[in-house]
Formats: sequence, C-alpha cells, structure tokens
Amino acid sequence: MNEIKDRDQLNHYLLAHRIDTIFNEQIKPYLSLYSFDEGEPICSQGEASQYLYVLVKGKIKIFTTSAEGKTLILSFKTPLEVIGDIEYVRDIDFINTVEAVSPVIMIGIHHQWLKKYGNEYAPLLQFLLEIITQKFHIKSNSMRFNLMYPVEVRLASYLLSVSFDDSDSLFKGEISTSTLPDAANLIGTSYRHLNRVIHRFCTNGLVERNKGFITVKDRKRLSALANHNIYE
Repeated sequence: MNEIKDRDQLNHYLLAHRIDTIFNEQIKPYLSLYSFDEGEPICSQGEASQYLYVLVKGKIKIFTTSAEGKTLILSFKTPLEVIGDIEYVRDIDFINTVEAVSPVIMIGIHHQWLKKYGNEYAPLLQFLLEIITQKFHIKSNSMRFNLMYPVEVRLASYLLSVSFDDSDSLFKGEISTSTLPDAANLIGTSYRHLNRVIHRFCTNGLVERNKGFITVKDRKRLSALANHNIYE
C-alpha cells in the first residue's frame, strides 16, 4: 500500500464518483488516497478494522478462509464500493479478506475521524445504509444464481469477473489455473466437473488453456452465455 499525497487527484475521484457531498468539510482533511498493486491485500480476515475504504479505481476480490485453511471467494467488486462499512457500524474486526485483482486506488478514512465528525452527518449515514443494503441484495441474487443456473453459465460469469477490468486496458483476458479450486468453490461445483466444462469451452473456442493460464478468446460469446456478470 502506498499513500498518494495528491489532493487534486483525491478531489477528482470524489467528484467523478459523485461522493463529494457525503463527506462534510470537517472530515475531508482526513481523507487519504491509497494505491494497491495487483495481488496486494487491502485488509485481512480477523485483523482490527481501523479504516473505512472507498474503492474508486480497479477491481478487488473478497474471500473468506476457514479454520482448516480452505478459501472461498465471495465476490469481485469494481467502483463504487465500500470496504469496512459493516465493520465500522458494528465495531468489529474485518469479516473477510480483500485483495486487489488489478491495480487499485482507494480513498481511506480512519475510524476516529468518522466517529468524531460523521456519526451524525446524514448524507454519510445514508450512503453507508445504501451500500450495506445493496450488499445484502447482491448476496441474495448470487445465492439464487448458484441454485438456478447451470455450471456453464456460472463459469462464464466468473471468467468475465476475474479476467477483465474495464477501467484498466492492460488488465484483461487471463487467469492462472492455480485459482481454479477457488473458482469451483465460488460457483458451487467440483473441481473435476469444472475442468470438464473448461475443456468444452476450449473446444468451442471460448477460452484457451496453455502454460498454466486460461485466456478468454471470445469475450462477446462468453458474455452472451453469462447473460449478466453476477459475481461483480
């Protein structure tokens, strides 16, 4: 994580995402801009939650780890998204681990300033309420999606989620085969069946598997198969 000490750039993201008004003038001096490299953790499950983060550029992966060390990917997120909102409201440690999938930029604010200047500021509280309720809505849709749609559709959606970031033209179309066990867990199928479906995708020219990577060859057809990108 690196702090970007550029107030003009910070103000640009506030205005670009129309969140300038959710922070009052007392809080704004304490907002900071941070960058994270691809694969870098933003927060870890079980660690103390001290900051609220607002994702303004890039793509992140949210996952949880069991006591036995098994990892389950919960979702992928693009702007505008908030990390640490539930933890801030409930005053608890981070529930999940969040990792940068592509180069990421976040706005961060320490809890002490939120509590001092934001606890009674209606626009900020309304924003957090909307974000949290939206998460519950997306979770409901995701559970229904895993129950009602075949593995082919779920895998197509996963590949689109993890392989592309429309805000970064250099990041597109390729994932490591080492992530396939996580993919199987996320979409609710066995690793063996997932590989069978990937083989069919290769045969149909949707993807190519080579040298430890899976590369999307036909994004348009894959998008048509996915219907909509449920894992975003």
